[in-house]
Amino acid sequence: MSTDAIVLLKEDHKEMRRLFKEFGKAEDAPAAQRRKLVGQIIEALTVHTYLENEVMYPEVRKLLPDLEDDILESYEEHHVADLLCAELFAMDASHEHYNAKTTVLIENVLHHVEEEEQEWFPKVRDALGRSQLQEIGERMIARRPDAPRTPTDPKAIKSAKDAVTA
Repeated sequence: MSTDAIVLLKEDHKEMRRLFKEFGKAEDAPAAQRRKLVGQIIEALTVHTYLENEVMYPEVRKLLPDLEDDILESYEEHHVADLLCAELFAMDASHEHYNAKTTVLIENVLHHVEEEEQEWFPKVRDALGRSQLQEIGERMIARRPDAPRTPTDPKAIKSAKDAVTA
C-alpha cells in the first residue's frame, strides 16, 4: 500500500464516489437502507476531512504559502460538508428533505474532489515531491484509526471549528 498522501486521499475519493453512486441507485429504497448508506458516507467524509484538516492542509499551508487561497477555500468547502453531514446525521431518513440534502452534500463534495484532483494535487505533487508526500501520508495513516467517525465526535467538532478559524 502506498504511503503517498495524495494517493491515499485519491483512494478516499474513489470510495466516496462509489458510495455516492450507491446512494443514487437507492434514492427510492426504504428509509432504513438509505440511512445506512448515508451513515457510511458521513463516516467516510468525517474521517477524510479530519485527516485533511489535521495533517494535509496545515502541512501544505506551511510548506507552500503560494497555495494559501486554495487551502482556505478547501477549509470552507469542508465546512459546508461538515454542516450537511451533521444535519443528515441528526435527521430521520424519512424526512422529505433527506434525499435532497444528501444530493446537495454529494454535489458539493464532488466539486471539491474535482478541484483537489485537477488543480490542487498536481501543484502539491510538483512542489513537494515523493518523500515529503510519503511522510505526510504516513502521518495520515497513523492518525486514521483514531479519527472521528461521526460529526458529533468532539474531535470532529474541534477540527471543523479550528479549520474555519485558522
